[in-house]
Amino acid sequence: MNDRFMRRLLEDYKAGTISEDKILCHLRGEPFEDLGFAKVDHDREQRKGFPEVVYGGGKTAEQTAAILESLCQKARGNIIATRVEKHVYEAIRQRIPAAVYHPLPKMLTFKRHENKQVGSILVLAAGTSDLPVAEEAALTAETMDNRVARVYDVGVAGLHRLIAHKDKMEEARVLIVVAGMEGALPSVVAGMVRKPVIAVPTSIGYGASFGGLAALLAMLNSCASGVTVVNIDNGFGAGYAASLMNHVCEDDEEEKN
Repeated sequence: MNDRFMRRLLEDYKAGTISEDKILCHLRGEPFEDLGFAKVDHDREQRKGFPEVVYGGGKTAEQTAAILESLCQKARGNIIATRVEKHVYEAIRQRIPAAVYHPLPKMLTFKRHENKQVGSILVLAAGTSDLPVAEEAALTAETMDNRVARVYDVGVAGLHRLIAHKDKMEEARVLIVVAGMEGALPSVVAGMVRKPVIAVPTSIGYGASFGGLAALLAMLNSCASGVTVVNIDNGFGAGYAASLMNHVCEDDEEEKN
């Protein structure tokens, strides 16, 4: 069982917010719950350190609400749902009133714990049009207990805007760089810092950007070292990967101390 998950169970037990019977249920519980239309992976939190994340696209409001309700009942950590439309959220909040909706990235979060935020992840966006994807990355990382800073509208058309934030770039453990159009910003950033850079191409741009394909190929062909690329508009994937990197650093520092 994941050590962080076990610690959280023990902390909850000490605080009196979970019973012995509930802990036993977690220890011997079924690895998934079959809802008919979905098999909710309750074992994922123990394996990965964070509960299953729900992708809302293509699901009905009833399906999304049922999956989230199941997660909220069993998971000990915070909950995330991505690509959730506003009308779907309206149905969900009838069953989960504490859920919070974030309109720009179309995300839903349910925070069971306000844990200490660790490390430092910096999210940079080339333009204002990239903010929905950038916010998806930032909110994902924040909900996974990372300290997140944001620097927006610093694309390569005006490099002085980026250079003005050099100190923040140096302070971060991991950088997420979001850009559409020709997707040049991650290469520039990776050439300035010795930190992991996660590049996120967006579907923003005119015809020849091919819905983000031009940015994706540019990032994959970056001449700067240390650039890792996620899929088009995949802010969630970038935020999750950055969290894993950040927490590995944090765990290493805790072991040293």
